[in-house]
Amino acid sequence: MESFCGRKFHFIGIGGIGTSGLAKMLLKQGAIVSGSDMTESGTLRELQKAGVQIYIGHRPEQVPADAHAVVISAAVPAGNPELARAGELGIRIYKYAEMLGRLFSQYKGIAVAGTHGKSTTSAWLAYILEKAGVSPTFLIGAAVPQLGGTSGIGNGPFFVAEACEYDRSFLNLHPQIGIVLNIEQDHLDYYRDEEEIVDAFTDFARGISKGGILVTSGQDKNTLRLLRRLNGEIQFQTFGRSEACDFSAGRLHLNDGCYEFEIRKGGAVLGWAKISVPGIHNVDNALAVTAACLSAGIPIETVLAHLGGFSGIDRRLMLKAQVGGITILDDYAHHPTEIRASLLAIRERYHPEHLWCVFQPHQYSRTRFLLDDFAESFNLADTTIVPEIYFVRDTAESRKRVNAEILVERIRQSGSEAVFIRDFPGIVSYLSEHVQPGDLVVTMGAGTIWKVADEYIQWLREHC
Repeated sequence: MESFCGRKFHFIGIGGIGTSGLAKMLLKQGAIVSGSDMTESGTLRELQKAGVQIYIGHRPEQVPADAHAVVISAAVPAGNPELARAGELGIRIYKYAEMLGRLFSQYKGIAVAGTHGKSTTSAWLAYILEKAGVSPTFLIGAAVPQLGGTSGIGNGPFFVAEACEYDRSFLNLHPQIGIVLNIEQDHLDYYRDEEEIVDAFTDFARGISKGGILVTSGQDKNTLRLLRRLNGEIQFQTFGRSEACDFSAGRLHLNDGCYEFEIRKGGAVLGWAKISVPGIHNVDNALAVTAACLSAGIPIETVLAHLGGFSGIDRRLMLKAQVGGITILDDYAHHPTEIRASLLAIRERYHPEHLWCVFQPHQYSRTRFLLDDFAESFNLADTTIVPEIYFVRDTAESRKRVNAEILVERIRQSGSEAVFIRDFPGIVSYLSEHVQPGDLVVTMGAGTIWKVADEYIQWLREHC
């Protein structure tokens, strides 16, 4: 195993979920870690407390001249002054995904890929492995309360990692168990079209280490295309709610807003499962987790004993508060398929009088490319409130071609009620005037929309 003890690593953009988790992992392995980011945050304060030298702002003199390597997040532009300085000093520069691949290669890797569900499924896997006593190392794209954060270094042989398809980052990982949950159009600022996305996932599957296994959906049209392209060159198992899948769910029914079902393998009943995270999509995630755990050598009895103990991750249908008869949730959904799944799960679990969805679109390019799909995805909400689009990685041209008001008009045309309110204080004011006891408010999106939930909860506590 490669030793990082005593080596200096400097992170540019250290405040991200992935980069901060990676920094913690290197620190725990004895590395000397420093890093910079543009704004202060709780994540940076946590890193500083752990022993990381933190800088606010990017300045060339912050790069240690004797650094072993500089690690950059995907958001760092080519003209960053620290990046330029690292080049002048001849320091090795790694993208986040490249550095993750170096650490990942030292373990029996389990990599979870897919357009949707990566964070939940990878966290669920790590949780069950921990409960099984095999002490996994993990790096996940969201905080996992039951695991103590986004990352951890265990004593066992397994490393569970969320594998992101953007920029083909996941091709840096060569797992023994590779999971592909689903494949849909996304990141169209990077990929040309759906065909190119399927190509990338196929390359990921082909990167599974010799003797490894692919666990993938047996019902998703694009994962089935992937399997046809592989043509049997990699061992695989499928999961899904269809009996045609290797791992399937039978006798499904809702109990208090969450699903109970039989887990079957090849027609044989393995046991009964009751999960604690809402939504039919989490039945599929549970099946993927089960298949992966069995491939990792975890007994089915152990899997079934702990499958229902997993309570979810940060910002996934997270119950924030119930004040004055009003329920407030926060959710990360930022793709039409995720929005539909989350709204259905909310309806099944909470049965609100009126469902208010406060949705912050994430990226101008994603909003433009998937505009019609977005417009129809809010049909299960009674009222959708939309602020301006959250700016990430977009070009000036993308910002000219779409805006939040266009999305609101499309939602209205699809037959749903929608309101454009530009800023967060205006949204809180609107909610305070219109939401009634028995209603439910969910803030939704990958940006900073969670702040609306926090501010509205504060208002409710002051006025109810």
